[in-house]
Amino acid sequence: MFLGQYEHKIDPRGRVAIPARFRDELKAGLVLSQGFERCIIVYPLKTWQEMAEKLAALPMTRSRSRRMSRFIFSPAFSQELDGLGRVLLPAPLRQYAEIKDIVIIVGVNTCIEMWSKEHWDAEKALMDEQGWQIAEGMELRE
Repeated sequence: MFLGQYEHKIDPRGRVAIPARFRDELKAGLVLSQGFERCIIVYPLKTWQEMAEKLAALPMTRSRSRRMSRFIFSPAFSQELDGLGRVLLPAPLRQYAEIKDIVIIVGVNTCIEMWSKEHWDAEKALMDEQGWQIAEGMELRE
């Protein structure tokens, strides 16, 4: 389970250190892709494969299924952590997420999100303002 948020600098080669507590889950490999809210989403390889199987089961005769597959798979990069626990953030994903020198790494249960500081601050403000409304609309069992 990925929890918490961390702020890290990107090195001149475009690499970022993954928080030590996340590394065990990622040592078998990871996949980076674009997230829905201008962030980079990082999946452990096993979780990515499970998600890929679910997407493959969708009817490809529907345009939404095809577009979702394109959105998820076409910008994806398979990566491994280096010996220092860093991962390369490919330039197209950094541009998409507008990440420059600082990245906010957020644990989101089964995956990790990487945000620019500006986009994360805006997302946090939105969550702070609308969190209770979002919770009321969810079907969570206590």
